[in-house]
Amino acid sequence: MRDYLIIGSGLFGAVFAHEAKKAGKSVLVIERRDHVGGNIYCEEMDGINVHKYGAHIFHTSYKDVWEYVNQFVEFNNYVNSPVANYKGELYNLPFNMNTFAKLWGIVTPAEAAAKILEQRTAIKGEPQNLEEQAISLVGTDIYTKLIKGYTEKQWGCNCTELPAFIIKRLPVRYTFDNNYFNDRYQGIPMGGYNKLISALLDEIDVRTGVDYNDSRAEFEGIAQKVVYTGPVDAYFAYKLGQLEYRGLRFATERLEEVNHQGVAVMNYTEREVPYTRVIEHKHFEFGMQPITYVTKEYPTDWHPGEEAYYPVNNERNQRLYQQYAELAAKEEKVIFGGRLAEYKYYDMDDVIKSALECACRELH
Repeated sequence: MRDYLIIGSGLFGAVFAHEAKKAGKSVLVIERRDHVGGNIYCEEMDGINVHKYGAHIFHTSYKDVWEYVNQFVEFNNYVNSPVANYKGELYNLPFNMNTFAKLWGIVTPAEAAAKILEQRTAIKGEPQNLEEQAISLVGTDIYTKLIKGYTEKQWGCNCTELPAFIIKRLPVRYTFDNNYFNDRYQGIPMGGYNKLISALLDEIDVRTGVDYNDSRAEFEGIAQKVVYTGPVDAYFAYKLGQLEYRGLRFATERLEEVNHQGVAVMNYTEREVPYTRVIEHKHFEFGMQPITYVTKEYPTDWHPGEEAYYPVNNERNQRLYQQYAELAAKEEKVIFGGRLAEYKYYDMDDVIKSALECACRELH
């Protein structure tokens, strides 16, 4: 009998598996997809690592997590500096002095702050929805050009129908700094994320193409404990109802160009363009190949059985998740971890930190 059966080979499962093996435990990892790595999986095409499930840019302020991942693979010094395209007008993100200078022709931080303050007064009282919340934070111009259409595509409804709490804050910088993240450490694994996952799962027994929830009887009694990183509602056969997600569709094409858009991530912020962003993968690793690959990301309605990307964090889903979490807490031989099992949007560093903390509690 194994010590641990780990369901899912994304970051949570892979990190836990690595730590368990390091502690001398016997481990089996099973994975529903035909490859390991979850959503950080990359597909190599003409020497370019194509991020199969959307752009993944590693960033963290946890020094211990940064040192942890760097023991497996060296990270480059890529800095995320996306560009927003609104009807052919290009703006730097996050909202900073470059954005404000282009929007309003202003020069100083004081001018930018005054403009935003003036526009924020359009909302009186407590914001009642996402539109009002966004305007109360950054004013009408930034909201109209850079938030409204993108957000409505992302969630599939009007901003006036979305709860205000989705946008608790919006980063506004009164400096000419296009670095999207505030975190101390940032980069992309040199050679792609597959190198990181391969190192984590080195010499660990892994079976791909196996859906645990469809073949649970086959694994009954195979291990002392289960680490489950799949959808929490699927584990319980949806007996309380289904949690909702937003989906994504990716359209990748090969272009006979050295450089298509000059940046790894370009957001399309008008509602009329059906995709939210275009990823040019070679820029993550400063590629010089004679060709390039670009991926358009289309937000979609999600249906059970499809890949689940963004939890729909409304009151109904949060209430339902809490009921599933109570059931999960009673499963003495099962550890639930990761974005699907915890029904939350997780940055990569937070997943790794959570898995390390879980492994520390469990193994020591």
